[in-house]
Amino acid sequence: MELSPTEQKYILHWGEMGTRWGVNRTVAQIHALLFLANEPLNAEEIALTLAVARSNVSNSLKELQSWGLVRVTHVMGDRRDHFLALHDVWEIFRVIMEERKRREIDPTLSVLRECAIEAEDDKKISPATRQRMGEVLGFLEMLGDSYEDYKRLPQPLLKRFLKMGGKVARLLGKEGK
Repeated sequence: MELSPTEQKYILHWGEMGTRWGVNRTVAQIHALLFLANEPLNAEEIALTLAVARSNVSNSLKELQSWGLVRVTHVMGDRRDHFLALHDVWEIFRVIMEERKRREIDPTLSVLRECAIEAEDDKKISPATRQRMGEVLGFLEMLGDSYEDYKRLPQPLLKRFLKMGGKVARLLGKEGK
C-alpha cells in the first residue's frame, strides 16, 4: 500500500502519541494505518507498508484485537486473514474508555477498597494518611460512576453535551457546589 506524505505523517504521529499513552509505537501505527485504510489489509501488506517485522505485526494485531479495535475479516479468493479497524471515532473512543476502565481503573479500585478496609485496623497508619487514601478512593469511584452515566447516553446527546463545554460550568455557577 502506497502512503501519501500526509498519511505517513498521521501514522508516525499516532505512533508517537501512542507511546505517550502507554501503547507500543508499532501497535499505534498499525491502528492508524488500518483506521485510514479504505479496505481490509493482510499482515504482509501492513508489514511492507510500515517497514516493520512480520512477527511484530502479528503481535501488534493480537493486541489491537484484544482491545476490540481491530477485527479479522476474509477476502474472496484469498486464504489469508485481513484486518479492519473501527472507523467510527465515537465507537473507538467508547471501546478505549471501556477497556482502560476494565484494565486499569477497576483493578485499582479493588485494591484501594481493600486498603481502605485494612487501614481501619492498621494502627501504624495516621488518620491523615487514612483520609488521603479515602479521598483517592472516593475520587476514582466518582470518576467511575460518571463514566457509567456517560456511557449510557445516546451518542447524539453525548455530542451535544460535549459541545456545550464551559457553558455547563457557567450554568452550575462559579462555585460549582
